Amino acid sequence: MAPWLVVLVLVAYFAALVGIAYFTKDDSNTAFFSGKKQSPWYVVAFGMIGASLSGVTFISVPGWVESSQFSYFQMVLGYLPGYWVIAGVLLPLYYKLNLTSIYTYLKDRFGIWSYRSGAMYFLLSRIIGASFRLYLVAITLDYVVFQELDWEVPFIVTVSITIALIWLYTNSGGIKTIIWTDTLQTLFMLLAVVLTIWGIGSSLGWSLGEMVDQIAASEYSQTFFFDDWNDKRHFVKNFLAGMFIAIVMTGLDQDMMQKNLSCKNLKEAQKNMYWFSTSLVFVNALFLGLGALLFLYAGEMGIPIPEKKDYLFATVAMGGTLNTAVGLLFIVGLVAAAYSSADSALTSLTTSFCIDFLDVESKDEKTQIRLRKQVHVGMSLVLILVISGFKLIHNDSVIAELFTAAGFTYGPLLGLFAFGLFTTYRIKDRRVLFVVVLAPVVSYLLKKYSVVLFDGYQIGFEVLLVNGLLTFIGLLLIISKHDATIRS
Repeated sequence: MAPWLVVLVLVAYFAALVGIAYFTKDDSNTAFFSGKKQSPWYVVAFGMIGASLSGVTFISVPGWVESSQFSYFQMVLGYLPGYWVIAGVLLPLYYKLNLTSIYTYLKDRFGIWSYRSGAMYFLLSRIIGASFRLYLVAITLDYVVFQELDWEVPFIVTVSITIALIWLYTNSGGIKTIIWTDTLQTLFMLLAVVLTIWGIGSSLGWSLGEMVDQIAASEYSQTFFFDDWNDKRHFVKNFLAGMFIAIVMTGLDQDMMQKNLSCKNLKEAQKNMYWFSTSLVFVNALFLGLGALLFLYAGEMGIPIPEKKDYLFATVAMGGTLNTAVGLLFIVGLVAAAYSSADSALTSLTTSFCIDFLDVESKDEKTQIRLRKQVHVGMSLVLILVISGFKLIHNDSVIAELFTAAGFTYGPLLGLFAFGLFTTYRIKDRRVLFVVVLAPVVSYLLKKYSVVLFDGYQIGFEVLLVNGLLTFIGLLLIISKHDATIRS
């Protein structure tokens, strides 16, 4: 593929993002933090598909199919009840309290230490999550695009350019801009997948029905696992993990909730959540089907399977056996996958730090804007450093690493919010930090030695539930003596 063609396509794509940023430009903090609560729900819903999928689903889910078959779909089914909990329980609470940062709820419910602990875990969770996603896209660009085109681009340069471009178009519009850029990025991600599937079918002479039959007959298509309770792919474990992952990684996450809270009212935000969650099931099924087709196609065409399966989609799309349009759209889809999660992550990290730690809303407007811009630059630098660090430790499918990390960092948030919502206990707020630090440590040890401790049972993604439960129990141990009644 001609290097100039790749550059031309990327420049055109980035120009489109800058154009959207220009037309949505608004330097006020209200626009940056909440979009002035004027976002159309259907635009938010479509854009959230891309933000939820990101580079992890785009690259890692297809490559994960070889080792896990379609077992990931069990988690996807668990997402549905999780999103319904968000729509029915969390969104009404957030809109009732008129929150900009959702962690303000913890301050009102428990106190400043709980509030800052919750916000701290969000910052940690989102920095790790966004960095994982961006890291995956950066190494894929480096492996397939730059190396194949014989461009010697240092990894840290790739990462720095990516973050710098995101900073540029989010600097003045924040969430107001992201709502619209995410729609474009979701569109290109889905187009890349559909065109690749079409290209594989055309190359092999398979119709849509024949592709479905080939996938169903393949070794990759097993979806439900009920036989071995100790298997980390067991349906119940994956379904419950998916449910609670959806609750914490969307409902207790400032990044995803900031989009929902930019809708005009609660009813539209709930409508957005219902449509988004239903669409996500079908989109994830599409990615799993693509994964099976990639392995089948590689086998039929004699294409060597990369040692790191995350590279498989890129290898096939850019390998020259499919038409040029597939390769170009893959590159655009890859960049879209990176930006769709990173731009909103950068904005939400900036929002949370400004509101939860700097209390910018108590300051004059000029100071608010100055602080927000400084934090925006600071968070950009943090992401660059963390992503660069991941290159030294990556050794598995990124999606597996992402969900494992989420279990440790989101668990305390799950325990804090569950305790606040389902009890009326007051707690000794100053002792919260001890609880939320100890619970992940104990969870890690239980997961590491679970096979020995629990007679062969292997803790997988459900470590999130373990972590949340330990946090809940820890909070019970530090309750105040008064107001100790359980809500029915």
